[in-house]
Amino acid sequence: MTIPFRRRALLAGLAGAPAAPAYPRSAQAKAAWPDQAIRLIVPYTPGGSNDAIARPVADGLQGPLGQPVVVENKPGAASTIGAGYVANAAPDGYTLLLASSSFATSSIVHKTPYDALRSFEPVARICTAPMLIVTKPKGGFPDMKALVAAAKAHPGRLQYGTAGLGGIGHFTMEAFNDAAGIKMEVVPYSGISPAQADLLAGRIDFLITTMASVSNLVSSNQVPVIACMGEQRMAFAPEVPTAREATGIDFAVEVWWGILAPKGVPQPIRQRLNREINAFIRTPGYQRFLEIEGARPAPTDLDDFARFMQRDVDRWKHVADVANIVAG
Repeated sequence: MTIPFRRRALLAGLAGAPAAPAYPRSAQAKAAWPDQAIRLIVPYTPGGSNDAIARPVADGLQGPLGQPVVVENKPGAASTIGAGYVANAAPDGYTLLLASSSFATSSIVHKTPYDALRSFEPVARICTAPMLIVTKPKGGFPDMKALVAAAKAHPGRLQYGTAGLGGIGHFTMEAFNDAAGIKMEVVPYSGISPAQADLLAGRIDFLITTMASVSNLVSSNQVPVIACMGEQRMAFAPEVPTAREATGIDFAVEVWWGILAPKGVPQPIRQRLNREINAFIRTPGYQRFLEIEGARPAPTDLDDFARFMQRDVDRWKHVADVANIVAG
């Protein structure tokens, strides 16, 4: 599958154009917030899906808010270093967290200095996307059905890469193992880049990740995508079947990205951010960008996002118990 790679051009266009209608000057003048730069903390290294999702949103918020929104990468310990930094930040609306499904799963299996639900305030959900199964370029599997057959024939022999122990990729494959009645060995990496390198070298059998993390490899036809793990096929790559279609196993996972604030940030600030982010992710330019990343916009209000996060944490707690996932 060859997918045209236009992320750089789209990012440039998104950064250079107003993202959403700004408030009238009179309304802006009355607002005490914001009156300085806002930091958006990405708890992973640059170049992965979290970074790719965050940067256009940060650029798009600067016009409506009238202040710089600066992305800062604070990776380490499966996202817990960056998340802990935000949890301990002043609740004034000037430090935000780009969170994702791995934020929820990491909080379940790692000893964290925060509680995923009680230490943060929901701000806005940005988008959702399916996980992908990407195989090694030489000697890989032609389709998901063949992968499952090999896993059944050789329990524990197949090795799959993830961007971190206890992350959403790890949880997704353990949930799939349970649904399919198979066993495969996880090989966790400290980020997506080293996992990509080992996949290209054939040191792992396949990689589970998102299109946002491997679009450069897929668009250059370096690795094949054999399945997406979501509820439906990706609009940008309709030829890639879902795992359910390919195997007949009733299984689907959609990962999410969103923005959180430290506990105690006033609701009017969070409502303003929610309104501006929802407006931006509905713009045609950002929707085109998400489509290339294999994602879809998923705006919610504050209460819906809070309920969504509770359900997500509950689901992955169950998977951790069933699969005995313990990261430390």
